[in-house]
Amino acid sequence: MGAAQVQHRDRAAGFAFQVLGELVVSNSRGVVRITPGRQQVLLAALLLESGRLQNVDHLIRLLWVGEPPETARTQVQICVSRVRKALADAGAEATIVTHAPGYVLHIDDSALDLNVFRRAVAEADALVGQHRIAEAATTLRAAVALWRGPCLNGTPSDALARVARHIDEERLTATESYLELELGLGRHHQLTAEIAALVREEPLRERLRGQLMLALYRSGRQAEALETYREGRALLREELGLEPGEDLRRLERAILTEDASLRLEQPAVATAAAHSRPAMVRPAGEAPAETTLSDGRTPARHDHIPRQLPIDTADFVGHQDLIAEVESVLTSTSPDRTTGVVVIAGRSGIGKSTFATRVAHKLAETHFTDGQLYCRLRGGRADPLAPREVLGRFLRALGLPGPAIPDSLEERGETYRSMLADRRILVVLDDAVSEEQIFPLLPGSRSCGVLVTSKARLTALPGAHRVTLDILDQRESLHLIEKVVGEDRVRGEQEAAEALAGTVGGLPLALRIVAARLAARPHWPLASMAQRLVDENRRLDELTHGQMTVRASLSVTYENLADADRRLLRLLSLTKGSTFPGWIGSALLDAPDASPYPSDLMEPLVDVQMLDVVGADATGEPRYGFHDIIRLFARDRLLAESDESERRAAIRRMSGAWLLLVTKAQERIFGTSMINGPAPRWHPPEAHVRSVLSAPLEWLHTELENLSLTVESLVQEGEDDYAWELAVNLAPFFEARGYLDHWARTHRKALTAVRRSGNRLGQAALLASLGTLHLNRHHLPEARKALTAALELYETLGHHYGLGMCRRDLGILERLSGRDASAMRFFQEAEADFERCPKPWARASVIVQRAVVLLRQGDVQRVEAELGEALEIWRDLNYLGGQARVLQRIGQLHLHRGQLEDANKALTGGLNIVRDDGDVIGEGYMLLDLGRVHARQGDLAQAAALFDRALDLRAGIMDRAGVASVRVDLADLALRAGDPAGARALLAESMAVFATTGMIEEHNRAADLLAGLPGADPAAEQ
Repeated sequence: MGAAQVQHRDRAAGFAFQVLGELVVSNSRGVVRITPGRQQVLLAALLLESGRLQNVDHLIRLLWVGEPPETARTQVQICVSRVRKALADAGAEATIVTHAPGYVLHIDDSALDLNVFRRAVAEADALVGQHRIAEAATTLRAAVALWRGPCLNGTPSDALARVARHIDEERLTATESYLELELGLGRHHQLTAEIAALVREEPLRERLRGQLMLALYRSGRQAEALETYREGRALLREELGLEPGEDLRRLERAILTEDASLRLEQPAVATAAAHSRPAMVRPAGEAPAETTLSDGRTPARHDHIPRQLPIDTADFVGHQDLIAEVESVLTSTSPDRTTGVVVIAGRSGIGKSTFATRVAHKLAETHFTDGQLYCRLRGGRADPLAPREVLGRFLRALGLPGPAIPDSLEERGETYRSMLADRRILVVLDDAVSEEQIFPLLPGSRSCGVLVTSKARLTALPGAHRVTLDILDQRESLHLIEKVVGEDRVRGEQEAAEALAGTVGGLPLALRIVAARLAARPHWPLASMAQRLVDENRRLDELTHGQMTVRASLSVTYENLADADRRLLRLLSLTKGSTFPGWIGSALLDAPDASPYPSDLMEPLVDVQMLDVVGADATGEPRYGFHDIIRLFARDRLLAESDESERRAAIRRMSGAWLLLVTKAQERIFGTSMINGPAPRWHPPEAHVRSVLSAPLEWLHTELENLSLTVESLVQEGEDDYAWELAVNLAPFFEARGYLDHWARTHRKALTAVRRSGNRLGQAALLASLGTLHLNRHHLPEARKALTAALELYETLGHHYGLGMCRRDLGILERLSGRDASAMRFFQEAEADFERCPKPWARASVIVQRAVVLLRQGDVQRVEAELGEALEIWRDLNYLGGQARVLQRIGQLHLHRGQLEDANKALTGGLNIVRDDGDVIGEGYMLLDLGRVHARQGDLAQAAALFDRALDLRAGIMDRAGVASVRVDLADLALRAGDPAGARALLAESMAVFATTGMIEEHNRAADLLAGLPGADPAAEQ
C-alpha cells in the first residue's frame, strides 16, 4: 500500500473503525453510535488486539478501577452482547467470537486505521531497503496523516490510555523517520519550520531536536543550531536531571567543528519504523561493524544456549493454582497466541522472584529448551538498569561478539529479536520498574516466553497476562515454617507456630526470616520467638537473619520513591484503621488542591505495592490499606525522618478533616450541628464532602472504625480538644445506629484526656453525652451522676446550650423515675436555656419528651398542638429521625384516645423512617408501641410477633432494661391468653431488672400486672 493508496483509502467510504484519534465506527451512511463508557472501552480494547484473544480478566481490569463488582463477568458478557448488536445493526464486517477464556474480534485488516498505518510503515521500510527514499518518505507522511488526534482520545480507561500512548509513540517515530529521509534528500530549507513546531510540542525528544539542529546547520544557521542544543540541554537538566544523549552531544561537537560528515554528499539511509543513529553524524574514522547478515551484523551461533536462571528455592510453598495458570499461558499452543508475557506483581517480600524462578525452572527443560535469559532490572533502586544495557548483556549471552553489538537501543532491539526469532527461549525480567523498561526487551517470536516481576502491575503491556501474589494463608504459612524448622518442632508447639504466622501477616520473606532464626537456634521454643514479635516497636528489628531483612527489602522500594511519596508513606502510618479513604493523603500533606482526584496522591504507593487498594467509597474513589509489616516500616521511617512538629501538624489536619466531615453530616441529617469546640477544621476535597452528605449514615458505617480509633489515638497524642469534640459529635450517629459500645468507649477514653488537661468544656460535653448514653441503656443512677456533674460544669462556663441539653435529659430521667412534676420543671428550664441560644430543633426535642408526661396528666389538647409544632420544625430542617420521634408520640396520643387505626398509621410511618435510617433503637420503640396498638385491637398473635421483634432488637444492643420493658407487655399478652404461669415468670425477670435501674414507672406497671395474677401477694412478689 503506497502513499496514494493510503490517501485513497482515507478518502473513500471511510474506515469502518478508527482509533487514531477519538474512537469512531462508521459505515456508508455515517457514524455508528457506540454507547460511551464501558462499551467504548471494550470495543477499543478488542480493536487494538484484533485477531487476538482478549482474556475476560484483562477486560475487567480495563473496565473497572479498583475492586470490580461480583457481577463483573456478567456485565462484560452484557457489554459484549450490546457491542455485537450495535455492529450488526450497522452492517459492520466485524465479528466478536467467544473463545474461552475471553473474546476475539475479527475484522478485515484494512477496516482499522491503525492496521493501515502500520502496513504503510512496513512498506516504507521495504522502500528504504530498495533505496526508493522519496517514495518511502511520501508513504510515511501519508500514514502519519491518518491521525486525527491522540489515539483513543476521550476513551474513559486509564489502562487503555497507557497503551494508546505507546501507539502515539509509533506516530512520532514515523514522523521522525520521514523527516530523516527528507533531510537526506536535501529538503532542509522546507523542513525547518515543521521540525521547529514539532520540537515545541515534544521538547524532550532528542531525535527531533537533532533533526532541527541539522536542518538549521545545513540552512546556514549555525548559531541557531547550537542555541537549539543549549535550550534542549537546559530543559533536560531542569525536567529530568539528565544530560543529552551521546548522539545529540556528538552532533553538537560536529556543528562546532563544522565536521565534513554533516555535508550532504549522498542520501542517508534510515529505518522507517525505528530510531537508528544517523549516518551523517558518525565520527570520522569510526568503522562500521563487519557484515555477514542483511542487517550488517554478525549472526549469533544457534548452538549457544544461555542458562542464566538463579537457583530454585527448596522451601517454596503455596500458589500452586497460580503456577499452573502461568505455565498454561507460557506453553499455550493456541493459534491466536503471540509471545507469552506474564507479569507477576506484588509487594516487597511477597516472593515474586521466588515464584518466577520456580516457574522458570519447571519449564526450562520441558518447553524452553533453547535457553533461559535472566536479568535483575533493579526496579526498586534509584538506578534501574536501562534496556540498552540489558540488551547488551543478553546479546553477549546469546553468543554475539562484543564488537558486533550495535550501539543504539533500537539496533540492539532489532538484533535481539532476530536472534530469538526461531528459538524457544524464556526471558525472565526480575524487578522491573515500568513498561518503558520492558518494551525493548520483549522478543517478537511466539516461540518465546517472558516472565516479568514487578511491584507495579504494568497494566500498559498489551496482551500480557497478570497475576498478583498475595500473602500466604495460615495453612501455607505453617507449611513454610515446617519446611525450614522441621515438622515435629512445629507440631509440638502448634499454637505458638500459628501465632508466629499471624504476627507477620503471611508475608513469605518475614516467615522465612522467622523460620531461619529458629532453625539456627534449635534450643529456642517457638513461643519465645512469638513473644519477641508481639512488641510492634521491635518487630522489624526481629525480622532479620543474615542478609535477609524485611526492613532492607522495604527500604529498597522506599528509597526509590519520590520525596513527596516517601513523606506521604511516613505520615500514613498515623492512620489507625484497617482501611482509609483517599482524601487522607491530602490532609496529611496539607494539599487540598493537589489533584482533582484525591486518590492520585496514593497511586504511586499503590504502584509499588507499599499500599493496597481494598475497595471503593460511595463516589467510586478507592479505599486503601496497609499490610501490618509495611505500616510498621512506615512508622519506623516516620520516627526516624520526621520531627514532632510535622507529625503533630499532620495529626491535627487529619483530625480536623474527620471533624469537619462529621459536623457536615450532622447538619445534613439533623439540620444543624450539635456542639462546637475550639478545634480547627481542615477541609477535605469537595467531592468527598458531597459524597458524605449524599448518604451520611452509610458514610458513618463505613468509617466507624476510623472515627473510633481516631478518638483513641488523639487521646494518646494529648490532643484533647480534637478528642472530645470528635467523640461528642459522633454520639448522635452512635445513638441512631445503636453503636452503644463505640459511644461508651470513645467517650471514656476522651474523658481521661480532658480531665488530665483540665479541659472543663470537654469534660462537660462528654459527661452530658455519657448521661444520654446511660438513659438509652436505662442505667438511671449512672445517668443522674453524669448529667449532674455536666450541669455543674456548664453552669460555671455559662454555656446555655449545654445546660439545656443536660436539663432536658434530667427531665427524661425524672419521668422514667416516676417524678413527673420534677420532670416538667427540668423541661421548662431546658426550654428557657434553648431560647438564649436559638436552636429550633432543641425545643422540638423537649416537646417530644414532655408529651409523655402531659399525656399522663390528660392534657391532650396541649400535646396535640405541641407535637404539630415539633413536626413542622423537623420538616423544615428535613430531619427524618426527628419526624419519626414525633410520629411515635402522635401514635401514642391516638392510642391514648383509643383511635387505634390512626395510631397504627402514625406508628407505621415512623417505623418506615427508622428502618430506612438503620435506627435500631428507634425501631425497637416503634415496634413496642405498634404491638400495644394490635393488643388493644385484640390481634394478640400480631402483637406477640411485634413484641418478639422488639425484644430481639433490644437484646441485640445489650439493653437489659429495654428487654425487661418488652417482657411486661408479653406478660400482659400471656395473661390475656390464659397463661398466668408464663406471665409470672416474665414479670419476675423484669421486676429484678427494674429494681436495679431505678425505673419506677416501669416497675409500677409490672407490679400492677403482678398484683392481678391469681393468688398473688404483691408485697411478697416485690
